Amino acid sequence: MQFATRLEPLQVNVFADMDRAKTKAKAAGRDVIDLSLGSSDLPTQPHVLEEIERSLHDPSTHGYLLFHGTQAFRQAAANWYTQKFGAAIDPETEVLPLIGSQEGTAHLPLAILNPGDFALLLDPGYPSHAGGVHLASGQIYPMPITAENGFLPVLQNIPPHVLAQSRMMVLSYPHNPTTAIAPLSFFKEAVAFCQHHDLVLVHDFPYVDLVFSETIVPSILQADPDKSVSIEFFTLSKSYNMGGFRVGYAIGNAKLIRALRYVKAAVDFNQYQGILNGAIAALTGSQTGTQEAIATFRQRRDVFVGALDRIGWKVPTPQTALYVWAKLPKPWSANSIKFCIDLVEATGVAVSPGAGFGKSGEGYVRFALVHPSEILETAVDRMAQFL
Repeated sequence: MQFATRLEPLQVNVFADMDRAKTKAKAAGRDVIDLSLGSSDLPTQPHVLEEIERSLHDPSTHGYLLFHGTQAFRQAAANWYTQKFGAAIDPETEVLPLIGSQEGTAHLPLAILNPGDFALLLDPGYPSHAGGVHLASGQIYPMPITAENGFLPVLQNIPPHVLAQSRMMVLSYPHNPTTAIAPLSFFKEAVAFCQHHDLVLVHDFPYVDLVFSETIVPSILQADPDKSVSIEFFTLSKSYNMGGFRVGYAIGNAKLIRALRYVKAAVDFNQYQGILNGAIAALTGSQTGTQEAIATFRQRRDVFVGALDRIGWKVPTPQTALYVWAKLPKPWSANSIKFCIDLVEATGVAVSPGAGFGKSGEGYVRFALVHPSEILETAVDRMAQFL
């Protein structure tokens, strides 16, 4: 039996290796504290669940849901963006429901890339961005991002021969895994760069609300108000603790939305109407739950960073997201995968190796603050003994 060559790069998965290491630790009787996955442990708000429950008893929601049946959700998404960013959005042509933003980032390259075309991706960056390019038989040019440059790519360093074959650039700020924020000035630079080089500018935007200061992080549409080259992906997984419901949307350039819609139509219908009704309730109802989540992750951040400091592991205090991006101490600074495997086997504490996010992530690990503070402190105590 023969398989497509595009599957080959998808078979190398650091996180699958970590999953095996966690399973081995559990089998050995370890009490595993899993800080490797960015899946919020906070509950979905009651008013959202009530709307989904109400829908379950409505037989009209039980059938296939085609695009025109998503109009109320698309309108709610457009209104949310207009209120938050002042962007004028046409819900008919500039919004597309998604089964989580990862569906969008995986499928969009199929609409943009021909075999051999380049996509410009952040390094380190979210692994699924690369997966979509591989599925489209594209090539990846990793744009290195470093602490010295605020974890922003230097666009002028992209070689001309790569740009000549490039069709898209993927950004994501607040950034996973580094938690960096991109200022609006950088987004304007990126928009001008993509306009000049005829590139689609993709912005993955899941952490827009998880900011621990008064700063409002910018949307790419604020830098490209005419939506000339840009498309942005939003998920309700982080802001509204709805990761398991798999609901998000694409918003931006109408031609890009239509192209992604063509791909999506060949793959699936939309998710259950009741989930979209719950998402509408989340976007239009009380935002108290989002504010509570921000306060919870801020408090966990302070506890965790303080605990690391007490054991001599000094890390920057993140201003966004639900992660801590930490440079590894010696002698593990050259092998983050070995550190993570050894750590979970010895202590039961599971974290993500920086190498899993790209070559430039080597020498770091990512902690996800997805447990209460007392468990985070226990994890640091175990790591202290290991170190």
